[in-house]
Parts: sequence; structure tokens; C-alpha cells
Amino acid sequence: MSPSPWKIGLILTIGVLAVSTSAIFICLSINAANVSGVEFSLFLAASRVIIASTVLLPTWRNLPQISVPRSAYYYAIAAGIALAGHFATWITSLSFTSIVASTTLVTTTPVWVSLISWLWFHEKLTKRTILGIIIALAGGMVITLGGDNASIKVSNSLLGNSLAILGAWTASFYLVWGQKAQKQGFRIGSYIAIVYTTAAIVLFPLPLFLGNGYLGYPNEVYIYVILMAVFSQLIGHTSFNWAVRWISPTLVTLAILFEPVGASFLGFLLLGEVPSLFVLGGAIILLIGVIMAVLGSKKN
Repeated sequence: MSPSPWKIGLILTIGVLAVSTSAIFICLSINAANVSGVEFSLFLAASRVIIASTVLLPTWRNLPQISVPRSAYYYAIAAGIALAGHFATWITSLSFTSIVASTTLVTTTPVWVSLISWLWFHEKLTKRTILGIIIALAGGMVITLGGDNASIKVSNSLLGNSLAILGAWTASFYLVWGQKAQKQGFRIGSYIAIVYTTAAIVLFPLPLFLGNGYLGYPNEVYIYVILMAVFSQLIGHTSFNWAVRWISPTLVTLAILFEPVGASFLGFLLLGEVPSLFVLGGAIILLIGVIMAVLGSKKN
């Protein structure tokens, strides 16, 4: 039985509020450790899903009782690999660019979901969707090429913004494959156990090979990582994964568009980040384009 629209809306609202804290916890971790870059970002990405998958260990007892086709497992594992790629790229982007730019670019997922649906599932794109995609890409270009903001400490905005876009691409596959897996019979508990564990397995060795491993950071860093695993992952991402079973991934990503608003507000409140007019202008253009793309896709 499908849940009521108000329940879906409530769960999505909780999810958006939860994931809006993710960028803040990441930046607070970077400040507490006084370390940034790829190695530390991979530590944060891996630790986040390792903790989440550990919490979900009891749900593995139910897997032998679930009757789903083998393809459902393939889709769930593929979604987990995409999630690992999403965290590896997007979390790293926050070491090089601002919260506003990173969270706005990474929420362009509706554009990429629409394109994936067109290329892979042969869903027709309306003229409004195509126009929205063009506008969104233009806004993304404004942000990406707009340069650094002197009021925010960023080391390489072009690299950071590009990584955020890669994060959006991988997040799109994560949502599309996740819907496929759940439509074939997975319940939310079993599904996220497979996805989060797969992401943890993919990411676990990377900090050991490319960085200093998992030890030696200030205590505050581990507190922020635990908070990120609980709020951003177990509450935020699980809310989106639950919703994508019942409604289109494109509509779920429309709700996620509110993440940059919450993250930017928290970034200003807690970190004093004031984005440049270039970044704000590009963000507004991008969001308008994405909303047009989503509204256009609903006519299909």
C-alpha cells in the first residue's frame, strides 16, 4: 500500500533538514583537524558509511528471508558503488570551494536524472525540460567559472566545483539504481544495509592507502563524523531512499534542492561564510533551471 502524499512530504522534509547538516559537519571537521584535501576527505567519506553500515548490521539477518530477483541485488550493489563515488567526490569538493557553490552544484541531480532517463530508459524530454537543463547548466557554469570568493577561504574553486558536479552525476545513478532495486522487492532496511555496506567496503581501504588511516585526529573530528553518520546518512539519505520507492527520483531530487538553502544558512550562522554575488547569482539561475526541468518532466 502506497503511503499518503503528506507522509512522503514529511519524510522528505526531515531528510532535507538532516542532509543540510552534512556540509557543516564536514567543514567543522576540516577546521578541527586543520587538515583538508583528498586524504582527509576520504577518511570522512569512509567513516561516515562505515558507522552507518555498522548500525545496520542486525538487518542482515532478514536478507535470507527476502525473495527478490538477483537483478535487485545487482542494482543495490551498483547504487552502493555510486554512493561511494558520490561521497568521495563531493566531500572532497568542500576542501576546495564554498558550501554554497558545492551544495548547489551537487543538487543538480534532477538534470542528470532526466538525462539518464532519456538515454537509458528512452523517456522523452519535453521542451520545458530541455530549456530547464540549458538554464541549469548555464547557472552551473557561472558558479564554476566565477572565481574564488575573497570572504571565504577556498584553495581551488574550479577543482572543488568540478568535483561537486561529479558528485551530482554519481548521486543521480545512486537514486536511479536505488529505485530499480526497491521496485523489485527490497524493503528499505535491507536495501540501505546493502547500499551503505557496499559503499563502506569500497571506501574503507582508501584512507589507509592514500592517507594517514583512521587514527590520530582530534576528538572533535570523531564527534562530527558520528553526527554526520547519524543525521546526514541514517536519517537524511535513508529518508530519500525510502521516498524514491514511491515517487520518481526526479521529484525526490526536487526536494533535495532545498539542501543548499539550509546548508548555506548554517554555513553563514556557524562558519561566517558569505558567498560572492557571482556564486549567489549562479545558484539562483541554476535552481530556476532545475525547477523548470523537473516541472517539465512531470508532463511526460
